[in-house]
Amino acid sequence: MSAPTAVITGASSGIGAATARRLAAAGYRVILTARRADRIDALAAELTAAGQRAVAHPLDVTDRAAVDAFAATLDDHPSVDVLVNNAGGALGADPVATADPDDWRTMYETNVLGTLHLTQALLPALTAAGQRTAAESGGSGAGTVVVVSSTAGLATYEGGGGYVAAKHGAHVLAETLRLELCGTPVRVIEVAPGMVKTEEFASTRFKGDLEKAAAVYAGVAEPLTADDVADTIEWAVTRPSHVNIDLLVVRPRAQASNYKVHRES
Repeated sequence: MSAPTAVITGASSGIGAATARRLAAAGYRVILTARRADRIDALAAELTAAGQRAVAHPLDVTDRAAVDAFAATLDDHPSVDVLVNNAGGALGADPVATADPDDWRTMYETNVLGTLHLTQALLPALTAAGQRTAAESGGSGAGTVVVVSSTAGLATYEGGGGYVAAKHGAHVLAETLRLELCGTPVRVIEVAPGMVKTEEFASTRFKGDLEKAAAVYAGVAEPLTADDVADTIEWAVTRPSHVNIDLLVVRPRAQASNYKVHRES
């Protein structure tokens, strides 16, 4: 039996890169996608040097033609067993009254339409993988779609309107897809992280304002790390094929909700 293959979007940093490392160490052949070719090339080289299987493919998930072309290249792989829709992000923290519509559009295109593009393009391969593993094992088999959403997709907060709307879209996409695929050999897993401190998320949201970015985590002793979230993704993906983790919410202990956070003085 050949090694399973996992496609990971947004693999150039943060949760995507950490997930690639986790799944590669677990025996998956990982296909790394992101816009920054230098980052994913370096990660692929790192994993290959460690004796793991990784290839990099530069990709903008908002470009449907590029996504379809990428999907066509996967004919060279025995199967595509897992898709981790991780590409996303936040822009701005302005109230609805003054928010930049371009920021909202960018967030929707990346978080929602990007997930839609990859899922549509790879669903035939994921279905075939589920059928193949069922035939080989005599069990249920499963291709797996993972949607990395956010606790912002479950509850709102001031200043988060655009990001919250986009992540609600990603949450509903996952929920609807699971209903529509019921009875097929494909499971749909949603992982919704709370406060995660990565090297880029907050600085990107505040467009390079490092002071505002640092304030997000001020006084929080132990926010989640990218590897904490990657650990939950690996666990969910590697459950027996008849087990579907519909929705896994993961927060640091210091965060009880999107707006209730314990901060040390």
